[in-house]
Amino acid sequence: MAEERGTHDHDHDHDLTFQPNIEDGEPGRYELMTYAIRELLMEKGHLTPEELRAAQEKVESLQKSDGAMIIAKAWTDPDFKQRLLDDGNAALAEVGVDAGAAKMTVVENTDDVQNVVVCTLCSCYPRAVLGMPPDWYRSKSYRSRVVIEPRKVLSEFGTDVPDDMTVRVHDSLADLRYLVIPRRPEGTEGWSEEQLAAIVTRDTMVGVANPTAS
Repeated sequence: MAEERGTHDHDHDHDLTFQPNIEDGEPGRYELMTYAIRELLMEKGHLTPEELRAAQEKVESLQKSDGAMIIAKAWTDPDFKQRLLDDGNAALAEVGVDAGAAKMTVVENTDDVQNVVVCTLCSCYPRAVLGMPPDWYRSKSYRSRVVIEPRKVLSEFGTDVPDDMTVRVHDSLADLRYLVIPRRPEGTEGWSEEQLAAIVTRDTMVGVANPTAS
């Protein structure tokens, strides 16, 4: 079992109004009621962490983004995938996506490595590719815990990582963004890029979930 955290100097003097820093406050009455109902439903077996994560992502991912199309192309075009891994900004420009001034570093999940992305001090996020960041990505809980106990955090998203797989945590910066190429699911041989893009979600490109063919 191995867990790794990317090491970068965090000189976060950039404009936090561009990437809002959402703090975790004390939950109100209705939030507590929601938490209680959620825990009861999971305790009774009516709701799983994976179903909860998928429902939250569906609500939060209403803004159009190009990430799924990019991953589908990487899955079907090995040369394009290699260019993504070598120089993310240049490869994205090939398909008409402007990643902005920040360096786009692309990492690939394999049978041995699960990559997951965080920004520990604020919420640096590749909006040009993934759209708006979800609330959980900007929360103190995720930002602090995923670098310390990534396997536990991933399991809360419904993603269980085998003990013999390395979990590699990448810490974003003001001038550095990450994009995860998830593992292509078995049973998708011969699928078109459109079919593949349909199973790629925001959470799989952050690394907290893995796509499935079903």
